[in-house]
Amino acid sequence: MPELTCVGCGPGDPELLTVKAVNAIKNADVIMCPTSKEGKPSIALSVVSSLIDKDKNPEIVNLVFPMTKDKDILENTWQKNSQIIAENVFSGKKVVYLTVGDPYLYSTWIYLHRELLVKHPDINITVIPGIVSMFTFASKIGISLAEGAEKMAVIPSCYDLSKVKEIAKNCDTMVFLKDGRYFDQVINLLREAGFSKDSIFAIGQDLDTDKEIVKKLTLGQVTEDTITSKYFSIMVVKRV
Repeated sequence: MPELTCVGCGPGDPELLTVKAVNAIKNADVIMCPTSKEGKPSIALSVVSSLIDKDKNPEIVNLVFPMTKDKDILENTWQKNSQIIAENVFSGKKVVYLTVGDPYLYSTWIYLHRELLVKHPDINITVIPGIVSMFTFASKIGISLAEGAEKMAVIPSCYDLSKVKEIAKNCDTMVFLKDGRYFDQVINLLREAGFSKDSIFAIGQDLDTDKEIVKKLTLGQVTEDTITSKYFSIMVVKRV
């Protein structure tokens, strides 16, 4: 049976990949990597580049996933890229698809997997999980995301602030992922939702890279200069 392996590359440090993930990458004939536009380096590939077996010299294929909310464009992209993956798998090659973080948390892999299951059910798919940014971030700032009966919410974007505010009213920890451009809009919202000035506030960007920035303070100490506008960012606020 033709086989495909999806590897979760974690937050950015190649040493955080599992042994199983490293073995899959080293044995691959073709490594497929997501990128947001043609010619732009793949972040997932940059994470694992030091692990690739140069003697094996696998083929590197960049798959473009445009940053858009247009449903038609997205669906066409998933169909096109899943077909490219399938064609490589059916050629008899060992194919690995890379994704930042974990394949099943806000990942393009989720949509590719659905396409492949429907159109190519004969492909045997193995998915290797990866560490997600909120866990490596928690280890860096030294706080628990949730303990005992505490409730935690994970917010991928802040487009609908009214929903975010309602969620915040009922949670002890709020984790905001992926889009730092909206972080400044939620500070007052969290205060209105009952997070006190003593609440733990932590923010980071470019985790596990040479450009990493990590800050930990209280919600009352937050200023405009504290907030990042970088896309690949994370913010955690916890009640005390």
